[in-house]
Amino acid sequence: MKKRLYFLLLISSFGLAQTKSIILGRPTATSVTASILFDQNVQYFLEYGTLSGSYPNVTTVYNNALNVADEIDLINLSPNSQYYYRMQFKLVGATSYSVTQEYKFHTQRAPGENFTFTVESDEHLYDIKGNRSMYQVTLANEAADNPDFMLSLGDIFGDDHTPLTTTSSDMDALHKDYRQYLGQICHSIPFYVCLGNHEGENDYFLNPNGVYTTAANPLPAAPNGIGVWGTLWRKYYYPNPFPNSFYSGNTTVENYGIDTPENYYSWTWGDALFVVLDVYRTEIAPGSTPADPGKPNNWDWTLGRTQYDWMRSVLENSTANHKFVFAHHSRGQGRGGVVWAPGYEWGGMQNNQYKFDQYRPGWGKPIQKVFEDTGVDVFFQGHDHMFAKEQLNGVVYQEVPMPSDITYTIGYTANATAYTDPAVDPTCSRLDGTGHIRVNVTPNCVTVDYVKAYIPGTNGSAGHNNGEIGYSYTLGTCTLDTNQTQTQNDFLAYPNPANNNLYLSFKDSSTEPSGVIRNALGQIVLKVNATVIDTSSLANGFYFLEIDGVTKSKKIIIKH
Repeated sequence: MKKRLYFLLLISSFGLAQTKSIILGRPTATSVTASILFDQNVQYFLEYGTLSGSYPNVTTVYNNALNVADEIDLINLSPNSQYYYRMQFKLVGATSYSVTQEYKFHTQRAPGENFTFTVESDEHLYDIKGNRSMYQVTLANEAADNPDFMLSLGDIFGDDHTPLTTTSSDMDALHKDYRQYLGQICHSIPFYVCLGNHEGENDYFLNPNGVYTTAANPLPAAPNGIGVWGTLWRKYYYPNPFPNSFYSGNTTVENYGIDTPENYYSWTWGDALFVVLDVYRTEIAPGSTPADPGKPNNWDWTLGRTQYDWMRSVLENSTANHKFVFAHHSRGQGRGGVVWAPGYEWGGMQNNQYKFDQYRPGWGKPIQKVFEDTGVDVFFQGHDHMFAKEQLNGVVYQEVPMPSDITYTIGYTANATAYTDPAVDPTCSRLDGTGHIRVNVTPNCVTVDYVKAYIPGTNGSAGHNNGEIGYSYTLGTCTLDTNQTQTQNDFLAYPNPANNNLYLSFKDSSTEPSGVIRNALGQIVLKVNATVIDTSSLANGFYFLEIDGVTKSKKIIIKH
């Protein structure tokens, strides 16, 4: 069995141990950013190319002061290409360089290309919930998946646990500490941060008037508080996307040196759209009395109009075959997935009454409805420290487990009842354990795997193997396995999104199709008996096209 343990790289040079970390971020079609940190004063350069062991491209030589994070942009790269690189470095004043092992990364995949990405959430290395040895096993498992990139859905840094006493120096240490682990694999796997509730970058910590302040609980107002410090240190150590020709995102320039906060963003990769949301930065804080200290409730939880309009535009204007949305939680409070989705800004309901237009006048539709109408495949969320898969009107709600829980049970014990019981709905699942989510993407198929992590000999590991698959499911038109037969040729459906007409093309031109189109609720809305389908009567949104004799349905989008 392959050992999947990675350790912090210590390179001995001139009798001195030099600890370094390289974190890749912001990959595009033609560039990638490397965040580089040393614990000593060094000189270094990067050399890179598209063939393993050959590095025709060389950067300038950079001087790096100890514990200062540099950002180096490799530009003018070739799209849809595998790159290999290494670093040469030496102590300032030394005559010869040490050389790292070879690392790698991939530029943006072209449509039609297969790729893999991974997702983790709620590392909690800052408290007793997160075990560091356990986390290293999960990281090694993710590296073995060879993903193009990875995402964390938040609760990484723990900035808000002691908001009255935490200092900027404390937050520097919290953010820097995580690098020694992430640097074990992210020299070759670009990393994306999605903000959680424990990052400290919440509205009530960012407000310059100290909204979350009472006589009994006097939190410092911005800029002297954890909201500003958390943002600045996160941006300093981790290169998250900002709006440019490749990434869309938050263009708001914030005060206190923050500039654009790099907190929500989107991009395309292959045949997939990725949308990362921030559900905490723009809450509507209700007040600051002792009885109402300013933490949001219900309708107070909001993306804010700016982020909402951006999200809706990105989803509605994308023609990607697959659409994935990521956030720490559907709303900032509560547990569970679909149990919370129908309510307030997310679903528009309050006490079984539709209140969205009253509380969000002019917005148009709740977030869940936007997901339904634009064909979002999966909404990935964290927060609850377990694995759960649910569905709501065609949208999968995927709860991502902890990667660092050595008990294997923390989240499941506390939160399992907040998710749908598989005995009630067999399409759903809820599981304990520790690990990450692996997503394999092809042009027409998505495979989602729960990859479990175990340390042999720990309580709960008996009978299990590290890297085993706890649960797996597919979305879209996936390749038939060897035990399946297909009684009718597969087909193409185009254009997708469609307006008034949808066209079918079969390998056998004589094929006379017979089938149906179903809406997101599974109801038949149109019968199919020709290769040209009149879709003018269908409302905007996504549907499933089923052809008799074809094993898998196809998702289609109608956009008039």
